Amino acid sequence: MIKRISTLVVLLAAGLISQAQETDDENKIKGRFYGGLESNMQYYVDDPKLGDFEFKDRFRSNNYLNANYNYGRFTAGVQVEAYEANSLLNYNPKFEGTNLATFYVNYKSDKVDITLGHFYEQFGSGLLLRTWEDRALGINNALRGARIVYRPNHNIRLTGLYGKQRSGFDVTDGDIYGFDSEFYLTDWLQLENSDLSVGASYVGRYEETNIENPDFSELTSAMAFRFNYYLGSFYVNGEANYKTEDAVINANNDISNDLVKDGSAYQINLGYTKSGLGIDLTLRRLENMGFFSERKPEVIDANNTSINYNDKIMNYVPGLTKQHHSNLANIYVFQAQYRVGNLDVDILKSGETGGQLDVYYTFKKGTSLGGKYGTEIAANFASWYNLAGEYRYFPQDYDTQFFGRGQKYFSDYNLEIRKRFSKNWRSGFYYVHQYYDKRLVEGGDQVNADILAVENVISLPNKKSLRVELEHMWADADRRNWAGATVEFNLNRNLSVYFWDIYNYGTKKEAEKNHYYNFGGAYRFGATRIALNYGRQRGGLVCVGGVCRFVPENTGFTLNLSTSF
Repeated sequence: MIKRISTLVVLLAAGLISQAQETDDENKIKGRFYGGLESNMQYYVDDPKLGDFEFKDRFRSNNYLNANYNYGRFTAGVQVEAYEANSLLNYNPKFEGTNLATFYVNYKSDKVDITLGHFYEQFGSGLLLRTWEDRALGINNALRGARIVYRPNHNIRLTGLYGKQRSGFDVTDGDIYGFDSEFYLTDWLQLENSDLSVGASYVGRYEETNIENPDFSELTSAMAFRFNYYLGSFYVNGEANYKTEDAVINANNDISNDLVKDGSAYQINLGYTKSGLGIDLTLRRLENMGFFSERKPEVIDANNTSINYNDKIMNYVPGLTKQHHSNLANIYVFQAQYRVGNLDVDILKSGETGGQLDVYYTFKKGTSLGGKYGTEIAANFASWYNLAGEYRYFPQDYDTQFFGRGQKYFSDYNLEIRKRFSKNWRSGFYYVHQYYDKRLVEGGDQVNADILAVENVISLPNKKSLRVELEHMWADADRRNWAGATVEFNLNRNLSVYFWDIYNYGTKKEAEKNHYYNFGGAYRFGATRIALNYGRQRGGLVCVGGVCRFVPENTGFTLNLSTSF
């Protein structure tokens, strides 16, 4: 234990020393060395209410050290990752030990951008291809191969790539090919008060199969077309995606000739903005849009495959709902339903259809509703449904309708009012109504929940501030009613402490009547941040940007260190 902690301290010290050693000599050379270090450590303890810690290692840590060197038009870099003694709970089990994770060499000029090694890329909105890193979710699905970006002028961007996708410290078997084009037509069409761009993409995944006489090609191809148009305060953009026929993963996490289907994704976003008013509408339809670098998921244990850990996923399909900051509003969160599923004879699905609407309005200062400082109102409405059509459990099959909607997955209707009452006091009021059919998405009850929250922020002398939030949830099923409170005190711009607690007092099960509390603080100095906390983690989905991972209940200490140099 001491050896592991000492190693982590040495790594952090190395980062800090590199940051501090800036001399006049360094400013005279053309090269530049930069990078960062991040360490997230947890020590799990037994809890008289939640139970004893039953996993192998109580001390776990996720550590990331990246270093880059730039000289002129060339840049090279590496990232080393250490998961010691093991990765944090419910991260991908393939994140184990210490190893070189990614490496790259890049050449960039005004017209050409060439990368060899690992790289991240996104075509359009990401519905066909997006590779990225999110350490909170345990995602790093970089491609290892080669990418060329060519810009003959400022109106054209062409991208070609080949690679294999990262999985743990290795890569998957599938070969991924991609081409993307972006054309900015404003100058060519001599548009004066508007902007127009169009784009087209191709992504291919080649993987050999051991299925005899497959009814699908070993090369799965996907194509997309998109556009963006702006006219004054109005904007609209859309994207159409198509994926050729491929074997569909069945309930046994296997593939065969029994179900071979194509896939599609359509999305349109439009809105209007002007001073004090904003309206934004997004509509989306997904059908069988799971796109993986290997057709068959890797079975991790009796309950999980690689998909549960966001592993080997090539595209980016976030849940399109409001990202709440309230603790209770994040108990029931929605994950995009882009895959085919047959969980039960009554639970058959092939995708999702729906949308969300955002409306923002500011009552001006000096009006009856605006008062002295103005009043801000934001409303959001989101609803998502299964695709309408005919479904068959055995043998598994479906035939969907393009228009119409099936069983309702989830809806979230919310209102937010923000008001400043004085120079040193501002307040917020939130109301959220949620419907969640856990039975269709993850197993469980159909839940209707209403959430109220009130937040107050007081500015104090000497750059101090105090934030207090009270919230309550009324739910008619699952674990029913919750109450919560948060207190956050900022002593200055660099130091803050907090305490929050949510209490599940309404559950019918006595063992579930638990407080999930957390207290700690954070300190910043320069480019370094240190945070320490202790508390209980409520089991469930943790989401960032509409993408989620499941975390089990646990109790323990957490230390987060990060710095850049």
